[in-house]
Order: sequence, then C-alpha cells, then structure tokens
Amino acid sequence: MVVARSAFRPVSGRTESVAKYAATLEKGSFQVTFDRRFREVMESCRMPRDDGGDETWIHDEMIEAYSELHTRGFAHSVEVWQEGELVGGLYGISLGKCFFGESMFKKVSNASKVALVTLTRKLQALGFAFIDCQVYTDHLQSLGARMIPRPRFLQMLGETVSQETLKGDWDGWMLSLRHRERPFACL
Repeated sequence: MVVARSAFRPVSGRTESVAKYAATLEKGSFQVTFDRRFREVMESCRMPRDDGGDETWIHDEMIEAYSELHTRGFAHSVEVWQEGELVGGLYGISLGKCFFGESMFKKVSNASKVALVTLTRKLQALGFAFIDCQVYTDHLQSLGARMIPRPRFLQMLGETVSQETLKGDWDGWMLSLRHRERPFACL
C-alpha cells in the first residue's frame, strides 16, 4: 500500500530552485506552448533517458489512449522550444483542480524544469490545488515536490477532482493568463 504521494502545490511565495528556473524562462532563451504537440511530447517522453536505460513504460497503446484523452480535452502537454526545436516538455491529465503529471523530457539543460515552472505558474493562476507527481524522486524534490501522507492526499483528491474540469485546448486560454502570473512555492 502506498503510504504517501509526491506533489507540488501552487501557492503564493517563491522557492530558491523555482526562482532560478523562472529567471531562466524570463531570459527568453525558451518559448513555451501548451497542447500544440501532444503526441510528439509523449513520443519524446518514451525515449531512453540520459542514465542509459532503454526500458519505457510508455507504449503504443498508451500513446493512443492518451491521445484520445487529449482530443477530448482532458490530457495536456507543455512544450518547450529553443530556436524552433522542441527541446523539452511534459504531459498529464487535468481533472477538476488537480493536474496529474505523467512524464517529462529534456533535450537541453533546464528545458523540462522550465516546462514544470510554467505549468505550475499557470495552474496557480487558475486556482489548481496541486500537481500529482506520483513518484518521489530526488530530481522532483530539488524542484520543490513534497511527500503528502496518503490520508491527506485522498482528502485533497476528494476536494479537487469534483470541481469543474478545464477541458479543451489550453494554449489559447493559457496565453491569456500571462498578465496574472505569480510565482509559486511548494508544499
């Protein structure tokens, strides 16, 4: 039985590690979009990691199923671009006021971190309660993820997934939030 779950919680404030990647984003070396290349993000997430492992849990049937969820407005991607090339990103599912992060990738340093920082800032502006990271890793901890005891996590789920889900293409309405962005802190 899982006794805790890893998550980010968008709230007011700022942490040192997040400030660093927010500053990277503000320098303008990356451009970030939403939902423009969902399938390409998933394909990139299933590629072998830098650590040399070639096993992946993302298979063709999963890509098809998530692509259908994307078509229906539940699955979303964040794409990070540099000089016109897709260099990082992440994807996940939105239900109520919770985002369930599935996977992320990077082709250049900091690209996946910029995707996560951008997503978190946007979700905060929309009143989302948290991003479920599912698995706790040192990498996610360095970005501010925290473990949530199972009873609290289940309570948070009950409070958030029953709220209205923002379905559809996120790129248009995410861009319109730019004037309301605020930094965030984690759990």
